[in-house]
This record gives sequence, structure tokens and C-alpha cells, in this order.
Amino acid sequence: MERWFLRNVKADLDEISKKFNISKVLSKILVNRDIIDYDLIDSFINPSLDKLHNPRSMKDIEKGAGIVKESILNKEKIRICGDYDQDGNSAVLALYKGIKRCGGEVDYVIPDRIMDGYGINERIVRQAKADGISLIITCDNGVSAFESVKLAKELGLKIIITDHHEISYIIKEDGCIEHTIPEADAVINPKRPDCPYPFKKLCGAGVAFKFIQVLYEDMGVDIEESYELLEFVAMGTVCDIVDLVDENRIIVIEGLKRINNTKNLGLKELIKATGLEGRKITSYYLGFIIGPCVNASGRLDNAEEAVKLFLTEDIDQARAYAEKLHSLNEERKSMTENGIKRVVEQIERGSFKGDKVFVIYEPSIHESLAGIIAGRIKDMYYRPTIILTESSDENILKGSGRSIEEYDMFDEISKCRDLLIKFGGHPMAAGLSMDRTSFEEFRDRLNEQASLTEEDLLPKVYLDAQLPLDCITFQLVEELESLEPFGKGNHRPLFGEKSISVIKASILGKNGNTLKLILNTGKGRTIEGLYFGDVSEFKRRMVEKFGEEEVKKMFAGINNRIRIDIAYVPSINEYMGNKNLQIIIKNYR
Repeated sequence: MERWFLRNVKADLDEISKKFNISKVLSKILVNRDIIDYDLIDSFINPSLDKLHNPRSMKDIEKGAGIVKESILNKEKIRICGDYDQDGNSAVLALYKGIKRCGGEVDYVIPDRIMDGYGINERIVRQAKADGISLIITCDNGVSAFESVKLAKELGLKIIITDHHEISYIIKEDGCIEHTIPEADAVINPKRPDCPYPFKKLCGAGVAFKFIQVLYEDMGVDIEESYELLEFVAMGTVCDIVDLVDENRIIVIEGLKRINNTKNLGLKELIKATGLEGRKITSYYLGFIIGPCVNASGRLDNAEEAVKLFLTEDIDQARAYAEKLHSLNEERKSMTENGIKRVVEQIERGSFKGDKVFVIYEPSIHESLAGIIAGRIKDMYYRPTIILTESSDENILKGSGRSIEEYDMFDEISKCRDLLIKFGGHPMAAGLSMDRTSFEEFRDRLNEQASLTEEDLLPKVYLDAQLPLDCITFQLVEELESLEPFGKGNHRPLFGEKSISVIKASILGKNGNTLKLILNTGKGRTIEGLYFGDVSEFKRRMVEKFGEEEVKKMFAGINNRIRIDIAYVPSINEYMGNKNLQIIIKNYR
């Protein structure tokens, strides 16, 4: 069961349509995404590099760039400490290439997911001291690394944090929240409460990119050169699932231009290894094919392999790295499906009946896959889900969580911080570790304090507008495509219409997993609708509602009583030079 909602944000659509020379439908879609400010609308429909925000308005960024400049001029050794996912990979590349361009003596280290866990730690700090490093720069981590930063300062190291994760806080006795940050030489994070930067939703690579822009200016390097880094920053932005609005949208659009004309050997070989050679690379391919290959190295092997892929200038090495990453990702897919199967078996046995928040321990899951599996289970059951599994220490459980929009996972887990060894994340995702003996209490407390209602736990379908099928035109579809790239914060527009007559239904595909419906538009026209969901369930529900005889008539193309409400995406079907309007049915009732 789902709840359908019609988005209805108030704004003067006529005025927006007239001012920006766009349709009222497009105006409504922008408003539905809270893009109401005229400067933001202009940035959205006319994205360009000159509309990126001034990086110097970010707290501590000039201070940090000054420290790096001094280290470069003094020929001090600089070490970047990244993260093992695509965003961390992209942030390392942006900082490494940028500092190298400025003449810095720089290297990088990425924590081992199993041995080190997330972020900078004592081992990495002590190794930096032993290696004669003077300055450590974190990227996509560090804002919650209080002990590691303290140790670095005690050892006489300089340390700069560049991060985008939520700022830690404590709740004082009077109920007030007090945010806390590590005592680094500079802490650069737009989410700092005292940071005036106008856009708070950059990924880790986005923050690193902004930092390099300031460093370039301070070192006399043309700011135009910083845009060469956008092919990497775009990958991090898409794969970290930050909102694709404001300057994230500009970063991804400009990055995709560069990716589709890349000269980077590693990226070209990865595109080839994944079967994308000759295709136009889109945000979809970044998020679901290229990004997972990069992430696979950090999950099942060494994340530094992915950095080396993009840095090598040897074609044979590039090909070997790319093929290895693709192979690791195929292995990761198989392991993920097995993990999901085992978790579903636990749930279906009724072990979590009544739980509003799933906290599930499954020892067979590789700890690097806990987040992916949590996300899939969350989607299947529409419950905030935390998957915990074994770690290298038999007394400690490690895992990841993924949330639904009605549940701020970061805030809720923060209330149980006393049970945790390590914790960090966002409202929609978190990573954590705990003593094995704390598991039951952690699960119980999360569920006891959860204020989620039964309605909260129903999947939501948000429609941009009720749009009659007769209103679909080639011009409208093309205008909607101008909103790409789609992703979090800018989902593909979804429309709805009620009581549609089904003229005929047929099942397509070798596995019978596609349903084709010929629909009556209401004004004497027909349009084809494709549904890629559970076809057997569709038939069952139609029989339950209208009876088996009416369903037989529908499949035979005979006049019938079947009427459905649909949530759909308009599209254009091209086949053998012919173009036809069609719709993709996402939901029905």
C-alpha cells in the first residue's frame, strides 16, 4: 500500500513562466523542488560556471589555503587522508592533482575499510609522523575525528580538515545544542553553524574542489585550470547522492561534458571495461555503473587501486586496474544479493514484527556491503534499516544504516551515542560500531524512542502535477529532458492521472516482466504505457478488483470495465526511425 500526494508549493507560476520563457508545467516542477528564488531558477535552467558560489565565503578556507601555500613554499611534505568510496576517491584526486599543480610535495593515504574503519585514525597519524609529514589534509572525513586530530597536534603536525558530514553536537543540561569540531588548524565544512557559505549540500569532493580554487588563486594559477578537476568532482557528487540542485547541478553538468571528452586513461579504460564505450555518459551511468566499480575496490580490496587508476599514464596499467575494478564489482553484486536474501529470511520469519526501525545482525555479510544491503532492505520494507555484521575484532559489531525521509537517522542514533564506539553520518545514512553486548539495548532503545507512526511507514508517491494524457506532447517531453541530470533533490518529474481506461494489455519480454498497456487518453486518442514492475501482482490486483472475466477481456483487447489511476513519466519511443509518445508507468492503483 502507498500514499499518493500531489505537490502543491505556492508560487506565481504565470510570472515565472513569463520571466524565464518556460512552460507553466516546467515552472511548477521547479517550484516543487523549492527552486523559487529567481537567482536559483536562473542557475537551474541556465547552468554555467560563472554561477558557482565564491569559495572564499567558506569558513576557514582562506586560512587552510594559506597553510598549504606556506607548506608548498617551504617544501614540506603533505599527506592527504581520504575515504574509501567514490566521493573520497574524487576528493583525493582533486586535492592531489591541485596541490601537485602548485608544486607541492604531496602523497595520499586511504584508510583500509576493514583494518582502519572510516576516517583518519591513530595509526595513520603516527605513520605520518614517522614518514616526516608536516601537514595532513583530510577529505570527506575528519569532522568527528577529535582524538586523531588531538594526537596530530600533540605530535607537532599541522592538520586541515575538509569535510561535508554533519557536525557533532552535545545536548546540554538546559536542552540547548552545542556543536563541537576538532581543534585542527582549519576546519572547512559548509555545514559548520558558523559558516556563511550559501550552499550546504556539497559532497566531500565539492569541498575539496572549492579549496583548490582558493589555493590556485593564492598560488597564481589560473582559476580556469581548476575546472579540469570537475570530471572527478562530478563523479563524487552523483555517487554520494547529494541534492543535484544549485551548484551541484552545475558541477555535474560541467563534469559530464568533460567526462564525455575525457583524456584520462583510467577513466577511458573503465568506460570500456563496463561496456559503455561509444555511449553518452550520463548521471545514471556514473551512479549505477562507473561509481560502483570505483567503490568496489574500497569494499573488497584496496581503495588506493581506484586512485591509481585515474592517476596512471600507462595504458596497460590503466586497462589492468579498470578490468580489476569491474571484476570486483561483479563479485560485489553476487555477495550483495546473497546478503539481501539472508536478511529477508530473518524478516520474513517474523523476528522483527512490530519494529519501526530494523536493526539486524547478519554475520555472513561482508562489512563493506552493510550500507548497500541496508538501503535495499529499506526500499523493500520502507523502514529505517541498520545492518550490523562481524568486524576484525570478534567483540565488536560494525555496520551501516539507511533511512526514510520521516526519520533523521543521525539525530536518533546520536541519542544512543553512549552505546557506540564510533559513529558518523547524515540524516539519511550512518556508519557505526559497537560492543557486541550493546546490540540488544541499541535495537530496543532506537525502537522505543522512535516517534514514527503507521502512516510514516507507508511508502510515499509524490506527484508533480495531475496531467491529462492528452496534454503530453513531444515539446513537453523535450522540455522535461532539459531538467537532467536527475537524482536526489531533482528527481525525474512524475505526473498522475485518474480513472484511465485500459483498452488492451499484453505481457512482453523473455521473462514476462514487462506489461504493455494501450490506454484511452479520454479524447479519442490512445497512448502506450509500459510497466516494469511485478506483472503477476498487477494481474492479481486487477482480478481482485474487477473480476477474472474483465481481466481476460483486457488482455484480449475487448471492451472492459477496468480503470486505473497511474503515476507516470512521459517519454518518447524511437524505433527504426519512427518516434512515438509513450508513458512509463511507475505506480498504479
